[in-house]
Amino acid sequence: MKISNTGAVLLCVLGMTIVGSSVSISQLVLDYPTLTGQAARYALAAAALFAIARRWPGIGVDGRPATGRPTGREWVVLTALAASGLAAFNAFVLIALPHADPALVGTFIGAAPLGLALLGPLLRGRRPTVRLLGAAGIVVAGTALVQGTGRADTIGVLASLGALGGEIAFSLLAAAVLPRLGPVRVAAYSCALAVPLLLVGALVAGEPAEWRLPTGVEAATYAYLAALMTVVAFVAWFTGLRKLGVERAGILVGLMPVATLVTAAVQAGRLPALGSTAGVLVVALGLAVGLAGQRNQPADGQPAVLPEPVVASTARTASA
Repeated sequence: MKISNTGAVLLCVLGMTIVGSSVSISQLVLDYPTLTGQAARYALAAAALFAIARRWPGIGVDGRPATGRPTGREWVVLTALAASGLAAFNAFVLIALPHADPALVGTFIGAAPLGLALLGPLLRGRRPTVRLLGAAGIVVAGTALVQGTGRADTIGVLASLGALGGEIAFSLLAAAVLPRLGPVRVAAYSCALAVPLLLVGALVAGEPAEWRLPTGVEAATYAYLAALMTVVAFVAWFTGLRKLGVERAGILVGLMPVATLVTAAVQAGRLPALGSTAGVLVVALGLAVGLAGQRNQPADGQPAVLPEPVVASTARTASA
């Protein structure tokens, strides 16, 4: 399935919009054991993704079919992706929220475009481009305006930084295995691998004492999160990421808080605050600057990926 650059951008926008707009619905499951619920969500999503991979193996692979099972090195990268970008990210957000305002946590996570613009080229032995760094900085500034200011103690700040690291790792590690496995299989394997990690975390957090059947509303919410926020959003994001590369796709992470703001405004039936509106405009400016750099995009069919030494280093770290 051939995907144009414009199509890849639209897929990334779709993925981030779904994630951002789904934040409000997540409030419906706050009373359910968090890590257990997330494990159930990823288990449902993995089952759906593997079914899609078997039925339509060419989705999102841009002319080169995904082939074979993961190699040993790819299993390590996928496990690291599941551990950092899914399980640890959720755990860090859970730890941060009692110690920090949600707006501050969101502001930290909103710095991901800057980290991706910096680390993406560095991991391939290249210098970050001034255009993309500048664009990422503008997006981060706009994100801070959208989220507003907040208060946090030391635990809140450290956990928010951990969530930021998980958000960055989510795209960086996926880029290492997308070319051969394709977006659907990467999403399927990472979701499946996250399930036992989250269940172990649930045991450590003492959630077994709180285990119960979800209510009808909770079950419907988790089904929605598995189907739309995980299956659709992950496949859309990974497909666009494979085409655009880490740096350019990473800038679009800045749309996540914007989508959250717009959704909240629609639900409340009133316009957002002036500062938040200004933040949306700043984010739009940053996106325009970053996406205008056509010279910085990967060549067609040659997505930006981590080189062999970096993947091997990841394998050694994960097995240590």
